[in-house]
Amino acid sequence: MKNVLIVAYYFPPSGGPGVQRVLKHVQYLPEFGWNPIVLTVSNGEFPARDESLLAKIPSGTIVERTHIYEPYDIYRLLTGKKKGTLIDVNTIKKDDQKRTFKENIAELIRATLFIPDARIGWLPTAVKAGMEIIQKYNIEAIYSSSPPYTCSLIARNLKRKTGLPWVAGFRDPWTDFLTTPKRWFLPKMIDRKLERSVFTEADAVESAWEGITSDALSKYPELTKEKFHYVPNGFDAADFPKTPMVRNDKFTVTYTGSMYGRRTPASFFAAMELLIERGVISRNLIHLRFVGRFGTEIEEMFVKASFRDAIEVIGYVTHEESVNFLQRSDVLLMVVDEAKESKEIVPGKVFEYIGVQKPIIAIAPTDGAVAAHLRETRCGQVADQSDIESCATIIEDFYRQWQTNTWTYTPNQDEVRKYERREGARTLASLLEEV
Repeated sequence: MKNVLIVAYYFPPSGGPGVQRVLKHVQYLPEFGWNPIVLTVSNGEFPARDESLLAKIPSGTIVERTHIYEPYDIYRLLTGKKKGTLIDVNTIKKDDQKRTFKENIAELIRATLFIPDARIGWLPTAVKAGMEIIQKYNIEAIYSSSPPYTCSLIARNLKRKTGLPWVAGFRDPWTDFLTTPKRWFLPKMIDRKLERSVFTEADAVESAWEGITSDALSKYPELTKEKFHYVPNGFDAADFPKTPMVRNDKFTVTYTGSMYGRRTPASFFAAMELLIERGVISRNLIHLRFVGRFGTEIEEMFVKASFRDAIEVIGYVTHEESVNFLQRSDVLLMVVDEAKESKEIVPGKVFEYIGVQKPIIAIAPTDGAVAAHLRETRCGQVADQSDIESCATIIEDFYRQWQTNTWTYTPNQDEVRKYERREGARTLASLLEEV
């Protein structure tokens, strides 16, 4: 079996969606002839932690953890936030949301100094440890998972030193993406130079959604499309134990994950208000469950809703508990960020929802990638952010099905099976053989 070095910041005990892709690659790559050896951080400041995921790392897997110099305590000091305040859910804002003077200063520092991101302090220790791993374990290929984009720079440096084949994995685009800071010209130029070097020097690029590829090619037309390989996110059926069907006393809609900035339940809430006002839905017969991490502005929306008594907000839970909440729901809610990239964004969560096999209400572009996935799998319906009437129609349709207990939900199982995590690992293994 060949050894592959995996460079990943998000790895257990990190929680959240980013860790699942790498963890599942680590679990299933050995079935296809590749033994993963993981290089990650020893003291990462993760937006979410899930200690239970440590038990999911296959026994015998070598995991090397090195120190990272994290800057977020300085960021909190500058912005007047308490130690431990979640950074991502309260710093990524919509364009029309105002920042305080301190937040503007901190954002300027972030955009100017943290290139390509705030994890750049991991680079020195990671490269040193990576070289030791390569020599000790006879590594034959390198795989990196970004964001953070620092992981790509670590892998690039290791490739430059060793000449080993390298697959650069991306879960999101790099520069000018909705979660990256707006930089002024000099740091932007540096960031773009780093991005170009990674896409140029990697032997292959693995994209979690097709918009990542089109974004890179639009910036750097000299790149060839053949270098990019679409390996979608997915779900692991082993994480979804068979549970008996339960008829809920109330129409139960569940959202799991983070919500902040451009990702809000505003359209869904407006549609619910409409249906309640029309007498189509009773406040007393709905249960809207939001599980995860939510920005301050989202928490305010929960409080201000006329149906606030029907809203249950649950903080971050383990992946297993999250799946359990999904399985005990009637319908699942998906919200795609309202941004220029909306049509191409495919949150990893959509595949977990598909794997649970409950009807999905997606607030997303009807001509976008999420809509295409839901159509091919027959797993849900989609309404644009701006189309409140269509959203209301979808909610009413599922509400009526719940009322009469006559569900018309019939997923295309052949299409659903394509998104098993094992298939993603199989594709990555083939890619590692080719480079």
